[in-house]
Amino acid sequence: MVVGAGPAGLNAALLLCRARRTVVICDDGMPRNAASHAMHNFLSRDGMDPAELRRIGREELQGYAPARFVACTVEDAQPAGTRFHVVASNGETIAARKLLLAIGIRDQIPQLAGLEPMYGTSVFHCQYCDGWESCDKPLAVLAQGTPGYRQALMMLGWTKDVVLCTQGPSQLTPEQRATLQDRAIEVYEQPVVRLEGDGGRLERLVFADGSTLARRILFFHGDTPLSSPLASRLGCALTDQGRIEVDEGGRTSVDGVFAAGDGARRRGQHPATQVILAAASGAQAAIALHQELMSEDVGLTPALPRAPARHVMAESPR
Repeated sequence: MVVGAGPAGLNAALLLCRARRTVVICDDGMPRNAASHAMHNFLSRDGMDPAELRRIGREELQGYAPARFVACTVEDAQPAGTRFHVVASNGETIAARKLLLAIGIRDQIPQLAGLEPMYGTSVFHCQYCDGWESCDKPLAVLAQGTPGYRQALMMLGWTKDVVLCTQGPSQLTPEQRATLQDRAIEVYEQPVVRLEGDGGRLERLVFADGSTLARRILFFHGDTPLSSPLASRLGCALTDQGRIEVDEGGRTSVDGVFAAGDGARRRGQHPATQVILAAASGAQAAIALHQELMSEDVGLTPALPRAPARHVMAESPR
């Protein structure tokens, strides 16, 4: 079973189907990038609507008989002998030999009046996804402390007109303030309460005292928790950043459970989240998963060594 039908899950499912494995793909239809109109940095697909990528991925999988899609949320999964019993929100219980978690993450979007219609058009969270569209425009970064400091400086690669809005005390060190001042990045600690514009295009920030600041682009930095508690329910170890900890083959700390995509990370791995990286990690995890299945079926030794598991499934009495 593959949980999640984003780039990681779809790519993993495609590889497993082509390896002649029966694959059930469960997805709740709520992708992280639902508000995005275009994805970038994906060779040959730059500018494609991510919804179109998912549609094509599903269409390709439907050409393989071993693939079955289930529109649901996976509410629970527990080991039962050498398999897992998976409980879906549609009432179905599905047995699977292996699980591949491609559950992804969710962005904690700032609760600002006027933001929703602008999200994905002039309000963004990833400079590598949407920085090009910000070139030479008046830009605001909405974040506190070191994350805000870093993102404000990063945005100077796209535009020289950058301000940092911290929604209260900045939590900046004197050294960070001095660096921002040297780079002509002004810091606004007064809270932004509203975004104004037309047709999804940001025109100005409105502060708590009623004053305004003309801006055309806003980037925010917020928490990005896992989109599902499933990994924790299974007992998978998490990194310090709250991602599912995996080895180089996508294996988690729980025997038989793999993970890929934005929600999975090796210890010390860079936290970059890109569609092309998620798809690649899905393929990598699927290869390791398939080799583990073949090891069980015919005694083939996997090319990647098995990471020590903290939780090992008991052998089935049958």
